[in-house]
Amino acid sequence: MATNTDWTIPQERGIAPGNGTLVSAVHTAVGILPVVAGKPERAIFDEAIARFGASHPVFIGDRLDTDILGANRAGIPSIMVLTGIDRAKQVIAAAPEERPHFLLDDLRGLTEPYPVIEQGEDADGSIVTKVGEAVVRRRGTKLTIEQPGEQAGGSRINLIRAGAAAVWTSGLAIYALDIPTELYS
Repeated sequence: MATNTDWTIPQERGIAPGNGTLVSAVHTAVGILPVVAGKPERAIFDEAIARFGASHPVFIGDRLDTDILGANRAGIPSIMVLTGIDRAKQVIAAAPEERPHFLLDDLRGLTEPYPVIEQGEDADGSIVTKVGEAVVRRRGTKLTIEQPGEQAGGSRINLIRAGAAAVWTSGLAIYALDIPTELYS
């Protein structure tokens, strides 16, 4: 049995090896995969819903490969906060099963209205994604930042939301896209 398979954990002075490294070492030594009781396995999410009698649960996490993946497997809407291991770069490149429903800088965003993500095709055939004041355009495989958000008096998180939506709806693998580093750095 394993409680979780997190490869890393955030600590005050950076990132440290997580329980997943120990699980991997034992697996290698004995040649048997453990039953995982925690995230991202569905059982822990089902138990939490049952225990709290939740009728409309939502899961908040800071890691794509355990928190968000687990919530998605359990059919629970997920909120990703960019305060843990995974940051904008990982969110934009997230595999479909690890994509959150909502994206926040931190927990303070829970008290703010969530912006609408608008997307449409321009006259030149490019796809324009707008979130608040942030605008990202995709022409073929190239993404460009049309309205950066923060510099225009808006928020950086809206630029990340727009970039993620542009990538996720492109139907293309992340490595096939030309993405400006300003979108995730």
